[in-house]
Amino acid sequence: MMTLYERTSTGLRRLMRSLAIQKRVIYALLMREALTRYGRHNIGVFWLFVEPMTFTLGVTLLWTATGASHGSQLPIAAFALTGYSSVLLWRNMPGRCIHAIEPNASLMYHRNVRVIDIYLARIILEGMGATSSFVVLTLIFHFLNVIDLPEDVFKIIIGWSLLAWFGASLALALGTLSERSEIVEKIWHPGSYLLFPLSGAAFMLSAMPPDFQKGVKWLPMVHCTEYIREGYFGSKVTSIYDLQYVVIFNIVLTLIGLSQLKIVANRVTPG
Repeated sequence: MMTLYERTSTGLRRLMRSLAIQKRVIYALLMREALTRYGRHNIGVFWLFVEPMTFTLGVTLLWTATGASHGSQLPIAAFALTGYSSVLLWRNMPGRCIHAIEPNASLMYHRNVRVIDIYLARIILEGMGATSSFVVLTLIFHFLNVIDLPEDVFKIIIGWSLLAWFGASLALALGTLSERSEIVEKIWHPGSYLLFPLSGAAFMLSAMPPDFQKGVKWLPMVHCTEYIREGYFGSKVTSIYDLQYVVIFNIVLTLIGLSQLKIVANRVTPG
């Protein structure tokens, strides 16, 4: 009869083996998704971060050329960079996860491929693209003496991670719900454009009227963007945020996504 120590060791070995298998599966799905989306020609998978870079760069140049007002005296290039890069992080993940199962249904024939792996591969790919774009553009703009480097990188990492968690949990929730109703896709596309101007990308909360602040504080990405900008600009800004609210919101949204994932996984049939 196995002792408690032996049972624990056996369980840990099985867990590590399962995690190793899932890691290989997700990596394979990542490569498949990247090659399917970007192809092998021209710059290929480099479009992973070049694509979001072009959007962010375009918005930055537009704001700079038009002298757009954002309610503060902060450099417009750095303001646009922190704002629009944040939008790409949380907005692109749900868009890629909605109706993600149908084009990958044949992969369900493989015993080690699970529904959650498909979602995770797409979420990670979008997160890598937005993060790479933000880092590369920051370094390029600094090299060109357009912007200064961030004052507190650790705060940016925390805010960016919370925003990525929000985007991932939203993607999981909307992705799984879209497998049950087509209305999710129809609502999300216009909804994401409506959320953009309210997400904090184009304004500082402290510069807005109190009534407006109360309304947009319900949106978790506003708090994350405010915290990212506090990390970037430091004492130059007065940021308003509640990270505890963001964590609670993300936990609830993640649980909703996981509960729907279980339902979808039970309904999916190979092929």
